[in-house]
Amino acid sequence: MSNGFKPFVPEKTDLPEFTFKAVFFGAIFAVILGAANTYLGLKAGMTVAATYPAAVMAMVILKPLRGSVLEENIFRTTAAVGEALAAGAIFTIPAFLISGLWDRLHYLTSTLLMLVGGVVGVLFVIFLRRTLIEDTTLPFPESVATAEIVKAGQKGQSGAGYVFGAMAVGAIIEFFKNSRGLQLIQSFVNGFISFGKSTIKTGKFFTKEFTGGFYISSPAASPAFMGVGYIIGARLSAVVFSGGVFGWLFLVPLLSLVNSGMYSPAEGNWVAFSEAIWKYQVRPAAVGAMIVGAFYTLYKMRKSLWDGIARAFRDISHGAIAHAEKSRLEKDLPYAGVLVAILILLVPITIIYYYFTHNFWGALLSAIIMTIAGFLFAAVAGYLVGMIGSSNNPISGLTLSTLIIAALLMVLIGIKGDPGVAAVLGVAAVVCASSGVAGDIMQDLKVGHILGGTPWKMEIGVIIGVITASLVLAIPMQWLHQASRGGIGGADLPAPQAGLMAMLSKGIVSGEMAWGLVLAGMLFAVGLILINSPSPMLIAVGMYLPFETTFAIFIGGLIRALVDSMLKKRNLSDEQKQKAENTGTLLASGFIAGEAITGIILAGLYVARVKLPNFVMETAWGRALGPWMGLLVFLIVGFALIYYPKKNAERS
Repeated sequence: MSNGFKPFVPEKTDLPEFTFKAVFFGAIFAVILGAANTYLGLKAGMTVAATYPAAVMAMVILKPLRGSVLEENIFRTTAAVGEALAAGAIFTIPAFLISGLWDRLHYLTSTLLMLVGGVVGVLFVIFLRRTLIEDTTLPFPESVATAEIVKAGQKGQSGAGYVFGAMAVGAIIEFFKNSRGLQLIQSFVNGFISFGKSTIKTGKFFTKEFTGGFYISSPAASPAFMGVGYIIGARLSAVVFSGGVFGWLFLVPLLSLVNSGMYSPAEGNWVAFSEAIWKYQVRPAAVGAMIVGAFYTLYKMRKSLWDGIARAFRDISHGAIAHAEKSRLEKDLPYAGVLVAILILLVPITIIYYYFTHNFWGALLSAIIMTIAGFLFAAVAGYLVGMIGSSNNPISGLTLSTLIIAALLMVLIGIKGDPGVAAVLGVAAVVCASSGVAGDIMQDLKVGHILGGTPWKMEIGVIIGVITASLVLAIPMQWLHQASRGGIGGADLPAPQAGLMAMLSKGIVSGEMAWGLVLAGMLFAVGLILINSPSPMLIAVGMYLPFETTFAIFIGGLIRALVDSMLKKRNLSDEQKQKAENTGTLLASGFIAGEAITGIILAGLYVARVKLPNFVMETAWGRALGPWMGLLVFLIVGFALIYYPKKNAERS
């Protein structure tokens, strides 16, 4: 233990901890939070940390059952890992669909990839826990905030009403907004403003008449997207939206003008023409920008990355495996058993890779790459979470590095075409799940460290959460794929990171990539780096997403900026400001969960061929009313995110 450190619950205690009710409800919420973030990640290209809502759910459910703070800790740790596994899954597994390798999600293969990746991530982190958790130079910002929420909850201040109230509002809005529900709300309104005709000259080469215009759209009336914007804040929301502005309000009009010289949309359908330009011409450029942005993100973090890798090797070389724990607060699962478990898990993953490649050496090489990259990036992810929190963990960049290495090695040993692409995506899926889970559980282990939890019990809880979520998450993913316009990769579920992985793996292994557009996007990202632009990666993601999505995220960020400005003028204490921030985060998390879970349920009903009566939008008055109902959504969500944080802060 660190000198002078005192946990919330002392080492000597008779409080119950690893109980059936804590693990059972934690596993259920691992599935719920994982499914909610699957929905959010496929639609918006990002997930939000589940640690806060999981902590609140633990208090709400276990307090009536006389659960102790240590049981709440097990519940939270088991539940929160569902979000991390979902992030790893949605960044990679949908790439099998987008690349055309699969026409539907393969349940068994998807489940095994998530299961192995998640469990391996847990096992890798066990070797690193002590070094990172007890490092006083790592602030673990989200862990400290979560621990404070739990401590406040022991005094009766759980904030559960905000979470469940927002969930109910988000669920009701989605039920009346989703085309698979009883639709009364139109999510967004779009249109096209024509340039008119323009005569363009290119010197002596040609003079030609062109036309075109601007695609315009309102923000999506989505509590989930506004919740994301609120959580990530005004600055990052603006960065994401700037990508949407560049892609939709600069590149799409420019390319519609140029393309009109070769093709004029039938019946003047310029909206559909603009959407096609974005999908087939702007998105490849966005992929190029994401490639450079991802590696630039890793480059900026190079010192932290190398420190994380060095710590991983140093922890083992200094005899951590042989270390004999004495205190309850220092006991991990036995290292020898962990090593054996990792070796055992290599067997099924090698079999999966052989199934992909039909080549023993290719399968073995894939398994070796997965193991080495998985361990290194688990160390990196754990370290970065300690520095900046799990919400900012760049696992897509780490996965991209693995994918490129694996793709180049597949080409080098002669495995090309679909088998090579499948093997590369399989490696990326395991590493992405491993890195996501590693970062998340390091954050949760730190919360447990502050509260006085027993590490080995938390580690078992996380493994149970991973197994439970792995067995289920492929199902909502398939429902959403079947029930959404264009499936995964379409306009409703763009899945930007998975699209990047699919395009890059096919481009390297099979040579199928619009390299001209990709290179243009890469050079655009280089230009952003040269002017010291904030987060080229996020700007590229904004280009890849539908305009109404980034616009709604930006609205959420503006609401957060307004709240922060109002609180600043009131000269509140740091404790009051923290109370307001926690309240807003819980509300936003509730909006996200309510909309996401309802969207998944409606998708499941659609797949089961249960059709709800949806006649309102087929009438003239329903179509006229829909946009105004959408406006009402902004007023409701905006009021909640402004009024309640302010009220709660002033009441503290």
